[in-house]
Parts: sequence; C-alpha cells; structure tokens
Amino acid sequence: MNEFLQTSNYLLFLYYLGSNMVYLALLAASIMATLAQQRRLKNLWLDRLRASSLAPPISILVPAHNEERNIVESVRSLLALDYPELEVVVVNDGSTDATLGQLTRHFELTRTDMLHVSEIATEPVRAVYMSSVDRRLLVLDKESNGRKADALNAALNAASSPFVCAIDADAILEKDALLRIMAPVLSDPNRVVATGGIVRVVNGTEVADGAVRKVRLPKGFLEVMQVVEYLRAFLVGRQGWAEFNMLLIISGAFGVFRRDLCRQIGGFRTSTVGEDLDLVVRMHRHLRDKNEEYRVGFVPDPVCWTEVPSSMKSLARQRARWQSGLTDVLWQSRDMLFNRRYGRIGFLALPYHWLFECVAPLMEIVGWGTMITAACLGLLSGKFFVEFLLFGYLFGTLISIGSVVIEEMTYHRYNESRDLSRLILACFLEHFPYRQLNTLWRVRGLWEFVAGKGAWPKIERVGFNTPASPLERPAGPRSE
Repeated sequence: MNEFLQTSNYLLFLYYLGSNMVYLALLAASIMATLAQQRRLKNLWLDRLRASSLAPPISILVPAHNEERNIVESVRSLLALDYPELEVVVVNDGSTDATLGQLTRHFELTRTDMLHVSEIATEPVRAVYMSSVDRRLLVLDKESNGRKADALNAALNAASSPFVCAIDADAILEKDALLRIMAPVLSDPNRVVATGGIVRVVNGTEVADGAVRKVRLPKGFLEVMQVVEYLRAFLVGRQGWAEFNMLLIISGAFGVFRRDLCRQIGGFRTSTVGEDLDLVVRMHRHLRDKNEEYRVGFVPDPVCWTEVPSSMKSLARQRARWQSGLTDVLWQSRDMLFNRRYGRIGFLALPYHWLFECVAPLMEIVGWGTMITAACLGLLSGKFFVEFLLFGYLFGTLISIGSVVIEEMTYHRYNESRDLSRLILACFLEHFPYRQLNTLWRVRGLWEFVAGKGAWPKIERVGFNTPASPLERPAGPRSE
C-alpha cells in the first residue's frame, strides 16, 4: 500500500509537470504568433480584400434549436457582415419555442417550393423558406434527431458557396470577422482547408441591432471564470497548436471549412456531440490518407461573441457534453495513435489530447485521493505536499495571466481598468475552487460517454441585452 501511494504520487508529479511544460511551450508559441499577427495586420488591407474578386463566396450555417431569445439579433448581425458575397442558411432544428416564428416575423419569410437535396443523409426537411427582405437568407425547417450535427448537415446540403462557415445561433460576429478569418485562405488558397477565429463571452456586453456596442465583463462569478477560460483556450491553446499545424479543433461557434472537403468526408458525424472536433480530426485523417499538403489555421482577431451559461446547472451540462464529445472523437480515431501515416497528428496532437485532456479528470481525482491519503499516513512530507499544490496552483495561474496579458497587449477588448483588475483576480480564483468543480463535471461527461448518452443539452439563455426591431428592407441589389 505504501509503495503504491508513493509511486502514484511520483507519477502524478511527472504528469502535472508534463502538462505544464506543454502549456508553457504553447504559451511561448502563442506569444510569437501574436507578434507575427500584429505585423500582418499592419499590412492587411481590409478594404482591398472587401473589393477583391478573389474573395470566395461563403455560406454561413446556423443550426438553431430553441433559440428564440437570440436568433433575430444573431441573423441580423450575419446579414450585416462586411464581406463581398455571402448567404445565410438557418436550420430550425425541431424547435418547440418561437424560433421559426421570430424569424418569420422579423425577416418576412415565405415558404418556397425549392427542392432540398439530401446529399448527406439527415432527418426530413419539412419546409424551405426565403426572406422577402433579404434574398441571402434561407431558412430550413426540419425534424430533429437531437443532434446539432444533423442540423449542420442539412445546412451543408443547402449551401451553394465553396466555403462554409459554421456559427452557433447564439453567436454574433464582428462586422469584419469574415474578412479577417479568410485572410489565411486568400494568402494560401491551395493549402488552407479550414480556419478558426476566437470566441469571446458576450455576457455583460451591450448589444444593439445585431452588433456589439460596448464590451464589458459580466457581473457573475461563473461567467467571468469562463472569460478567462476562453482567453486561455483560444489565445494560448488553439493559437499555439495552430503554429505547429496540429490544431484538432475549430470551434463550432465560429469556423470556416472547404465545402467540398466537408462533403467528401460525409459531413458532420451525427453520432457524436463533439461534431466540431470530429470534423477537423476526420479532415486530418482524409488528407493524410491522400498524402496531400494542407494546413488548418487559426486567426486570433476575427471575433465571435457568444452567450455562455450563467447558472451552475447549465454550465455543468455544457462541460459534461464537451468532455463526452472529446472522449467519443478520440475513441473513434484511436487507430491514428502512433501511426506513421498520420505524422505529428498521430504522435503528438492525439496523444496529448488523450493524456492531458481526456483522462485528466480521472487523474486529478485519483491524485486528490492518493496525495491526501499519503499525507494522512505520514508517507508524504507536509512541506512537499504544500509545495506541490502551490507549484500547480501558481503555474496554472501564470498561464491564465499570460492569456490575459496577450489580450491586453494586443486586442484591448476590455478597456476599463476595473474589468482588467477583475480578470487578473479571476486568474487566481480559477484554479481553486472553480477547477475542482470543472473536474467533477468532466467526470460526469466521461460517464455519459460510457453510458451512451448524448443530445443537445438544454442551456438556459438570458438573451442579448436589447430587443430586436423589425428589419428594414435594404436598398439596392441585396433584396433582389
């Protein structure tokens, strides 16, 4: 027993050390990438991109399930995006609230006899609507199978552009977000197959007429913790992995993909709740099987604003779903592990996600138990126990502060000193007690995967700050 506890604690120390070293490397890579991005921004002529005939058309895919609070503002913001040619395809996925009614009233939808061809199998599409206010808006009303991926596939079937942009229905894009996120595609059109942008927390922020007017931190503790999480996940994690061309996930809230490639691999897999991660991993598999040169990119400054859970119950459901989806995708792609055909994806990216993301909740709980037991039995010196906890706490806090520093040095979204002070304070509170709660929620997600559970969880929405007014008919060719 004593030997088991000592060995477990030693392995736990190595585990945390390895995890922290990886994140330190990602932080360093992210800082370098941020500096390079700032140099590129000085030379990025958005006006030139806006008028360029080389900018490919984009179809924006919006799955909506019971999104009556946010859907109008979200769609309005998408139609107002600054991009040469786009269409918006909204899928009302079996909503039981007034999602379709809100869209019909605000955008004057009329039912069409347009045939919906299901190149990728989905649940039946009951009707296809077009807006008489803006012909770029297409709305599909379909039956739901409880999976977001099925709604995305229905939208993918209807999309007509060479690139598709997957957006959550509770999201708002900044006006030039599409121009910025497409910059890697325009600079390297033959290799870039997908690119993602940063997702930020809209809670507490002022929204009017489908646009963010003033950025503020949310008031609630849980929401502020999520702001820090999102900054770290995107500005450190995803930006770092993208620098090594090993990015496995482009957020389902904001990502652009080549449409033909999505269709070649069968669209979004409906048997998983981690459809965004699953799609990118299958893209890696498909392209490496064909021995093609490609790149999956990330651009940190095109911003997508999304509402995050404000209650403990909704947040627990969301994090459990994320963990369940992660585990499912990793299990489905287990044959890629340490397979030479898949190169750095099989030897570095996937092993990291298995070791430091998938089994991390179990490792932490086992670690709590063995360390406390060893300390109580006198097998672990009190000094080492305190030093170990302090090291883990300070290192994790340092990474979180690093993400806030990157935000403050470059993008300056939170301009008020009070907000910045609260963000720094949240970095110190995130690793205790918030991290422990998150660990328990993720263990629940592992159990849901083992039990075979998976569906769109019911996330309580507060809605954006201001009500939507009816859309005015635009002048010119947009309504033709």
